[in-house]
Amino acid sequence: MELIAEHGFHGAPMAMVAERAGVAAGTIYRYFENKDVLICDTYAQLEEQILGAIMAGYPEGRPIRECYLHICSRLVHYFLSSPMEFRFLEQFHNSPYGVAHRRDKLFGNKEKSIVMTVFEEGQGQQIIKDLPLPILCALTFGPLADACRDHILQFIALDEALIDRIAEACWDAVRR
Repeated sequence: MELIAEHGFHGAPMAMVAERAGVAAGTIYRYFENKDVLICDTYAQLEEQILGAIMAGYPEGRPIRECYLHICSRLVHYFLSSPMEFRFLEQFHNSPYGVAHRRDKLFGNKEKSIVMTVFEEGQGQQIIKDLPLPILCALTFGPLADACRDHILQFIALDEALIDRIAEACWDAVRR
């Protein structure tokens, strides 16, 4: 994850991964069939960590707005405390790996994420706009990612009040 965050997918060959891990290049292939599998498995592990962060203190059974704001806030806090993971995630989502993963999440037969569940329940309750899921994700995660990136780059300083205001602005974008 560190190598990809630092050098990108193409700038982190398996030999470099093995060297960083302190093992022979052949050893990596005993655990991962190829670099694509390594990258996707690394992302899956990161996704589980992010889900754990989101679910900590999740307001189960509370109003959709409260659940949505919790997800936004927890996600921003996770990214601010894990800038390397954030850089990896940005590269992943803006790559063919991320496109395939996103397509599968949005349109595949995978278990729905808590985010998709909130969007669908909110639409069912006519609280969230009747927009396609990719648009709801863009209205939510685009601004959050940009704010995190700008904080990491020291263009802005995110504090609790500003994080809350950004989450509210995202809510305003998706609510009816």
